Order: sequence, then structure tokens, then C-alpha cells
Amino acid sequence: MPGLEHSLEGHDLAYLRSIADIWRLELDAPDARRAAEQLASQIACLIAEPDLIPAPCQPALRALAAAGGRLPWLQFVRTYGELREMGPARMEKERPQRSPVSVTEQLWYRGLLGRAFLETPSGPAEFAYLPDEVQASLPSAPLTNYSLLGRPARPDERAVVHTASDALLDEATSLLAALRTGMAPDDAAQLEHWQTQPAFLQALLRAAGLIDAAGKVSANAARLWLEMTRGDALLALVAAWLASEELNELRLLPNLTAEGGWQNEPQATRSKVLAMLRELPTGQWWSLDSFVADVKQHQPDFQRSGGDYDAWYLRDEQGNFLRGFAHWDAVDGALLRYYLTGPLHWLGILDLASAAAGEQPLAFRYSAWAEDLLNQRSPNLAQENTKLKVDSLGQITAGRLTPRAVRYQAARFSTWLPPRKGNYQYQISAAGLSAARQQGLQASQLLALLQAQVGAALPPNLPQALRRWQQHGAQAQLAPRLVLRVQSAAALKALRASRASRWLGELLGPLAITVKPGAGQQVLQALLEQGYLGELEEAE
Repeated sequence: MPGLEHSLEGHDLAYLRSIADIWRLELDAPDARRAAEQLASQIACLIAEPDLIPAPCQPALRALAAAGGRLPWLQFVRTYGELREMGPARMEKERPQRSPVSVTEQLWYRGLLGRAFLETPSGPAEFAYLPDEVQASLPSAPLTNYSLLGRPARPDERAVVHTASDALLDEATSLLAALRTGMAPDDAAQLEHWQTQPAFLQALLRAAGLIDAAGKVSANAARLWLEMTRGDALLALVAAWLASEELNELRLLPNLTAEGGWQNEPQATRSKVLAMLRELPTGQWWSLDSFVADVKQHQPDFQRSGGDYDAWYLRDEQGNFLRGFAHWDAVDGALLRYYLTGPLHWLGILDLASAAAGEQPLAFRYSAWAEDLLNQRSPNLAQENTKLKVDSLGQITAGRLTPRAVRYQAARFSTWLPPRKGNYQYQISAAGLSAARQQGLQASQLLALLQAQVGAALPPNLPQALRRWQQHGAQAQLAPRLVLRVQSAAALKALRASRASRWLGELLGPLAITVKPGAGQQVLQALLEQGYLGELEEAE
């Protein structure tokens, strides 16, 4: 930091005389430069006597010392009070040094507090700082360790543990498949009950280069990622998140709407949050609420260069603008909670805990994978060696450890079903095959995939159905008025001889028959068992 003489240079004689007045010093210098030199040497001697500094000023001095000698100016005056702006004439008339309105003014009019624009990684910013001689006079160990934010969590705050998982890998695979098939990400998330926010997951895949700005899958990059081991794939996503300047968590906050073209610094903010977390004890459950409260008190400007709380236009759900430090909890505090309970948990870095099942998290700790992930090492995750399963009804089952590349391909050919017992479920259907064809895929590719995965256990009706569909498309259409039309009499004959006969009604000709109400899906499944793919068709 600058020294006393440097911090006093540039001030007018009225201010320097006010400093001399409060210290009861004789000031006989002919000009401001000489006065600054004279005051600096005398103050350096006085601060060696701690009793000469008022008690209310001590916490502010210790806070500055603990922060490395400087704090953002706006943060300092929010905590320790305002500094009234005065010109020389008003200063000589009102003598503010004799009736200071804040701790800030007590320090300022004793020359113990500097104010200047200092360099930061993101450019110059205004700081309150301790001149070198002042900082050297303070105890080397501050009374309070401000780097350790918050407190350990109580047992009741960590009763129910939510261990970090690698489910994000599976959800990312589903998202890539959904984007290729035209399914809305929110619909896929709802069907499969994702833990990850779909908007964050999309932004993350953009940051990793797996999808482009328009939301289209980058086929080559996606293929390479899908073929990685789970550990390498998770590390790749964490690395993309840490480095991304575009992934903006502030604009992903639920219940807030961002307006205007203002810019924040998401990557720098991310780094500051991680720096604060690195000070915490490894393996220790930590109180989420106390951590956020301490950040508000000691490092509130973690995402705002210079502490400006008026530049960003954010609205809450009621349409109210959230500007000014008064809304710190609704914006900055909410962002901090989002980091801890969202991205850092979804990416496998933090475990969470709550007081009871279904309640909001109250505690966090580093996960078993955190050290590897934050130090650019691949964590040791389970291998993907589970085969697909498929039954005679054309239902495909993919386990969580089915290779992601395999499940991705199966999902692109099929109609998605809700997961069951932790497994992904897909239905081979004419609709799914039609959608795949529009992507340039052929039914023969699905058949090759199933044969490679299932081998001799592949039900014989499925190859027959897929080959017929490849040549002729759907072999039957079932209209909502429940009339089944087929392309061959053989298909209808086989259906009438099957267990589906109980759902059939009046024969309308050699290629058409009525179906009992509510039995459409059963009839389509029965057709598939006979080696024919059918589809429901809207009535004209």
C-alpha cells in the first residue's frame, strides 16, 4: 500500500490542518507538499501508541489489516459510515474533525485512512486502504480471522445427507439426445426428473463446445465426449465451467429477470467463491446460512467490482427492481446460495445436507471428488459396462452405467418413457423411427446397435419389424376413431390370430378392422410382437 506521505499528498491545506488539529500538532509548513511530509513523520510516531487511537476505530483497522490492508471503498463506508464531501471553505468553517459522524470520518481526519484507485485483476477500483506505517503498527495477528467465513454446521443442520453424484453426465446425455430429436429440454427434464436446472445444463454444454449458440448439437464434439470415461467426461464439464466467461449464473437465478445490456464478470465471481470455499476445513460440514451471512459482512462485493449496486437491472417475480445494497440478500446472497446448492453440487464438488428429507439444504462440505476435480484430475468413477435390454414389445431398457454413446443413439430412435427403477426406458415406435429418419438415421442402424448390445437375446420379431419399416414405413395406421388399417392382409390375419383379437371389433374389409375404445396401444404392441410396426393416425 502507499505510505502516509503518499496518501496525504494531493490534499489541500484545509484537510491537512484538520488532521493537525485533531492530533494537536503544530503545522508551520509553507505549502501542502511540505505539510504532508511534516504530518506523515509526526503521525508515524503517534500511532506507535495504540491508546491514542479511539476504541471505535480499532475494529475497522483490524478489518482492513485482515483484508491485506485494503477494502473496496463502498464496502468500507457501508460498514463504518459515510465520509461527508467538503471543500476547503466548508471544512474550515464546520471543522468536521471535531464532530465526526462515523468511524470512517474519525480515521480520515486522523490521516489513518487512505482513499485511492488501486489495480485489481479486472482493472482499477476505488479502495479504502491503510498506509504502510499504519498497517505496520497493528498487531500481526488480527483478533478475528476474516478469511474463515461462517461456522461448522450443527448436527441438526446435517441430519439428512445429499451426497454429490455424477448424475449430471446422464442428464447431459439425455439433453444431447433431446436436442437431436427435437424434444424441449424442459420436457426431457420433467420426464426424467433431472436434478440439474435445464437452463444451466444447456449453458454448460455450450461452454464445453458440445452445442452451439443456436442450441444445435456439435456432432463430432458430442461423440468424443460421449466416448470418454465418466471421470474424464465430468472433469471436462467442470473445466469448461471454471473457465467460461459466457456461462452467467446471475442470469440463471430462478425468480429473477435480468434486463438491459449491463455486464458482470461470471468467471471472476466463480473464482472468488471458490477462493472463499478453499479457506474452509476439508471434510467439515459447514453452515450454509452462516457462510452467506459472513460473506455479506466481510466480502459482500464478491461479484461487484468497486461495490456498485445500482448498475444492474434485475427484477423479482413481482416486477420490482432490485437495485442498491438493501437487496443484497435477494441478489448477491441468492447467487451465493445458488452456487452452493446448484452448480457446485450438480458438478460433484459439494455434498449437501438438510434438517429433514425434502427440506432446503442447511449445510455443505467438499465431496470425495472435489480435490481431483478442482485440481484438474479425473476422479475415479464407475465404468460404463451395462448392456441394453430389449423385450418383444420393443421396449428398451438402459441402465445408468450403459455407455452414454449407446443410450444416446437408442434415445434418438425411440419414444421416451418415464424411467423405472433407476433405468431409462424407450419404446421402439414408428414415430421415433420417423424422427430419426429426419436426422439422417436409418432403422438398420438401430438394428445393428441392438444386435451388438443384445446379441442372440434379441427377440426375433424386432429385426423383422425394423426391416419391414426400413422398406415400407409403418405397416398399419390406427386412427383416433379406432379403426385399424393395414397394408397387407397377412398383417391383419396375424393380428386376429393373436392375443389381441379380444380388442378387435368389426371387420371392415381385407385391410381394415375396428378396435375397441381405449385399446389402441395394446393393439400396436400386439402388431409389433407379430413383426409389424404401426402408428396412430389423426382422423381427417
